Formats: sequence, structure tokens, C-alpha cells
Amino acid sequence: MLVPLSNTPRDYAWGSTTLLADLEGREPTEVREAEVWFGDHLGSPARTADGRTLDQWLSDPPAGAQAPQRLPYLLKLLAAASPLSIQAHPSLTQAAIGFAREEAAGIPVDAPDRTYRDANHKPELIVAVSDRFLALAGLRPLDASLRLLAAIGPAADGLAVRLRGADDSPVAAIAWLLSSDAAADVAAIIDAARTAESAEFAAELELACSIDAEYPGDAGIVVALLMNFLTLRKGDGLFLPAGVLHAYLSGLGVELMAASDNVLRGGLTPKHIDVDELLVVLTPETGVPPIVVGSPVSAGVSRYTVPVDDFALLVAHSAEGASATLPVAGIAIAVATEGSPTIVGARSGARHTLAPGTAVLVTQDEQELLVEGEGVVFLATPGQ
Repeated sequence: MLVPLSNTPRDYAWGSTTLLADLEGREPTEVREAEVWFGDHLGSPARTADGRTLDQWLSDPPAGAQAPQRLPYLLKLLAAASPLSIQAHPSLTQAAIGFAREEAAGIPVDAPDRTYRDANHKPELIVAVSDRFLALAGLRPLDASLRLLAAIGPAADGLAVRLRGADDSPVAAIAWLLSSDAAADVAAIIDAARTAESAEFAAELELACSIDAEYPGDAGIVVALLMNFLTLRKGDGLFLPAGVLHAYLSGLGVELMAASDNVLRGGLTPKHIDVDELLVVLTPETGVPPIVVGSPVSAGVSRYTVPVDDFALLVAHSAEGASATLPVAGIAIAVATEGSPTIVGARSGARHTLAPGTAVLVTQDEQELLVEGEGVVFLATPGQ
């Protein structure tokens, strides 16, 4: 069974006024469109053609449809025009403990100062749909960060001293940066970064200046200087397990994650920041996260292999006059990003043509999905 899905873009402040409109071939508006959720998470469940939310549909599917009560994953289109908050996500154990603690405290689940909105972890995979997708991800190795701070000059000496005594982890230095004790140092580092020169770190210094224009004086700007600045090319993926500090900066991507909305923020946002809890979940290791590329599965089909059981992501590139076959391992959601491909349920024979930015739920009894006509289709399924 194929079930068309739709949803209204979420209008977060960092969203783009053009990226989703361009993808869908419509005129942009002045409204910032940041994310479109294709899933049953109660924060913004997708809607089916009969007007029900997807969680309602899953609780009472049509006769003969094989469907779980809840999806283990959440699929999104993400369109960033400016930086998202610097953030990390909890492990499954941390999420369960944090959610239970806030439930016992009587904090409403939709309260602005709520940290844990569910009891699930949130590993995530982003795949670039735009030609470039910029991100900060992971903590840069300390020797490289010390070279960057040396380029900034004496204003960064206090931070450099803290990093040299950090025992290979900058977490304690980040804790200091996010405290009121570091306010004067943060302001001085940002000011010095405006005129600093470095061939090795020119992009990072330019980024700090551009972020300062969005979030003047924010301590997250200096935290960003301790993170890896990555450029994903179209089709590149970035996997972020629990505890890895990151911030998407700009671009359009397909994002797949465990079904959770738990975010621990550390700057560059007007939303609730819980520094103490961020430091609890933050992974202390440094290093550059690897770029994930699709591994061929069959003609025109690749899989982004990630080490979690919650989800898997496949992509089909189909050509006019040909077809590609996507395996359906459990209930799946397909979303198109190029062309006008027609998907066909192998078991039911049901057909649905997708325009870029549109999605359809595929029940697990289909077993396979044929993609006909020219286009690109991403398929989210439970992990294996």
C-alpha cells in the first residue's frame, strides 16, 4: 500500500525562504521554511490523504495494511539559510533518565524550558541535496585548534592555556566558554578574529565573523572555533551519533534520525540552553567525523550504512526508460528530490508519481518498490 504524506514546513528562524520552494518548483514567500517532517512524531506528524495525522493512521490502518503502532525513525527535509544551534543529542540511557526526571518535576512536554521531550535517543544522518551543505561537526584535534588560536593572537591566550591542560579533551574549556566567567575573553576572541589572518583557517575565521553578524557576541561563536568545519557535496552524508557536538550551517538536505526531538543546545539560538546537561551528554573525544557515501546495492541504488538499528537510508537514481528496485525492509517512507519518478509497489501494483519534496508511506507488505522514470528517491526504512 502506498499512502501519500504531506506536512507544513516548520518556520524556525534559521530556515530558508528559497531552498524548499526551489526544490518544489514554486514561488518563494517571505516565510522561513526550515524543516518538513515526514513521520509520526507528535511534535509535527505528517498527514495522510484522508486528513488524519500519521500517528492516527498507524493506530488504525486500513484493512490488510501491515503497519507498526509507531515508526522508529523520523525523516525530514532540512533547509538552512543560517546556522542552527550548536547542539548534541543524548544516548538512549541519558534520554530515558532525563525524560523521567522532567516528567517527575511536572514540566509540560511542550514547555520552552523543557530539555527532554521524549525518552528516545537521536542519532542522525544528513545527506546533502544541495550542491554544498556546510556543517560544524565534532571537536577538532587540540593541536589544530591551538594553531587557530595562535593565529587569533593574545586575546585567545587564556583559552589556549585551558586547552593545553585539557588532557586531549576540550570539554572543560567549552564549559568555561559557556559560563559567565568567560564573557570578557569571549568578546575579546571574537573581536580579534575579525582581523586575524591564517591561510590554514581562513574559512573558520570568516565563518566566525558571519556567525557574529547573526548572533553578536554569542559564546557559541568561540565554541565553533573548536569544531571541525565541513563541506558536504551533493550526495555526501554525515552521521552523528549521541554526544557529538554539531551545528548545520547552510544548505538543503535529507535528514533521517531516530524518532526523537531531544536537543541539548550550547549556543547560537534564542531557544532554551541547558549547558549543564549538554556537558553531561557531550562526547569528549576529538577528531573529524567521516563522510558517509552510499554503497551500491543494485543498479542505480545505494545504501548509506550507519551503525544504528533505528533506521536505514537508501537512494535510487533512476533514468528515463529504466527502473530501479528498492528493497522495503519494514514500513518505509519515500521522498523525491529530483525529477518526477513514479514508484510502484511490487506486491500491490499501486502507482504514485512523486514531485520533488513530496513523500509517500510504503507499507512493509510491498517488499520491493520499483522506481520508474527519471528522478532521485530517498527511502527511509527501519535499520537492519
